[in-house]
Amino acid sequence: MLIDVPAFPGDNWPYPFDERRLGDYPSIHPTCQLRDCRVGAWTELGPYTQMAESTFDDYSYTAGDTQIIYSDIGKFTSIASHVRINPGNHPMDRVTQHHMTYRRAQYGFGADDTAFFAWRRAHRCVIGNDVWIGHGAIILPGVCVGTGAVVGAGSVVTRNVAPYTIVGGAPARLIRPRFAPSVAEQLLAIAWWNWDRATLEARFDELNDVRTFIAKYGTA
Repeated sequence: MLIDVPAFPGDNWPYPFDERRLGDYPSIHPTCQLRDCRVGAWTELGPYTQMAESTFDDYSYTAGDTQIIYSDIGKFTSIASHVRINPGNHPMDRVTQHHMTYRRAQYGFGADDTAFFAWRRAHRCVIGNDVWIGHGAIILPGVCVGTGAVVGAGSVVTRNVAPYTIVGGAPARLIRPRFAPSVAEQLLAIAWWNWDRATLEARFDELNDVRTFIAKYGTA
């Protein structure tokens, strides 16, 4: 369930931030700034999270001081503090890289360069389900991070990340797979993140053992 959030009105927001218990409605800290977003159930947006024109699906959370622009975040994704997803670029091919050439109105140089902002909107980031993004990581425009992947703290992700792999560094490189390919394939086929709440509760205790989980719910 995704709830439309055209703009976040601070303390008047009807869904309170509550660290003790999450629920069907998103928990959003009063310091967050949201614009034209859709936010799912059992989600938590930590202090000073900024999000614009993005979706943030069920059970995902940010630890705070996070910026997410023009992106789609899957379910059960864990985003540490100081992460930036789809940060802005500067026009290196122009005489000056300064943002006065595209934020023109702010400097009295006429209307803003809409084409420049359209490029960034067209290069959305897509973060899969059950992804863990470590502290201070940066996901550059247009990058897709596959389901089950891990992005190490301080990484700069410039290329797509395959599902169930661990990457790190600047630029980020493959460190190792989380699981053998056959295990990753089974988990992707099971797609447990799409289970409804009742099914998740009934099978919750089985999430800690990969082998028995696949044996019971896999197709092989």
